[in-house]
Amino acid sequence: MSTLAHTMMTASRPADSGLAGPGELDRYPYAEAPGADRVGVPSWDGADTDLGRMGRRSAGSRGRGLHGQLVQQLGQMIVSGDLGADRPLVPEEIGQRFEVSRTVVRESLRVLEAKGLVSARPNVGTRVRPVSDWNLLDPDIIEWRAFGPQRDDQRRELSELRWMIEPLAARLAAGHGREDLQQRLGDMVEIMGHALTQGDSLTFSRADSEFHSLLIQLAGNRMLEHLSGIVSAALQVSGGPVTGCDRPTEAALVHHSRTVDALATGDAMAAETAMRQLLTVHPEVERVVPAPREH
Repeated sequence: MSTLAHTMMTASRPADSGLAGPGELDRYPYAEAPGADRVGVPSWDGADTDLGRMGRRSAGSRGRGLHGQLVQQLGQMIVSGDLGADRPLVPEEIGQRFEVSRTVVRESLRVLEAKGLVSARPNVGTRVRPVSDWNLLDPDIIEWRAFGPQRDDQRRELSELRWMIEPLAARLAAGHGREDLQQRLGDMVEIMGHALTQGDSLTFSRADSEFHSLLIQLAGNRMLEHLSGIVSAALQVSGGPVTGCDRPTEAALVHHSRTVDALATGDAMAAETAMRQLLTVHPEVERVVPAPREH
């Protein structure tokens, strides 16, 4: 076993892993989709007045103090539909409501603008943009959608996207002799196996996320590498059994192991097939995508 594998097996759990645990799915106080009678400036009723009490921060906002927490809160409210499209966002009102400075509000809105959630124009002000303008591949938006009213659509879309990306990555990876990365993939499978026997779902999830990121790296396609964040986000916000990777199971472990074996022998077809099987072992996914053919 490599030093990396040993470290992941023995490391204590971090206080904030960023992974969803049991019962966390409904942790955010999302409002229902706004009705047609809601007009004018946004209502801040129901928003958490104490930003310091926010239960879970996304990877993109974690550790950034008030600025990151305000991005998280406003992002959740927009994605949930509580702040509908074309709603005006008045910085002064936001600052008063959340008791933060103008600088914090300004920087937070800039982050949201970069994600496509809001737009700021002279003589118009800052307004919420429609869903069609959002950067739906942004890890924060993936998380906010996965824990909001759009959770079912988000998980289905992520599953379909992964089903297109990862089997291709596995096939391409079989043509690259990167022994260092292949060794690390083997380590991750070993860690997952150990975690499965110990009932340690957190360690299993961390090793699983690392496995899929490494696999896309091994594919040797830089454009695919840019999509690795989507896969990581999908694994971290699954919140329910959508693919074989979402919960520790013997079947998932077997398909991970078969993928590694196929890569070691350079069998591109076998690697692709093993990955497709891994992503379709759950009935919900089989309903969305066709099961792989046996070769």
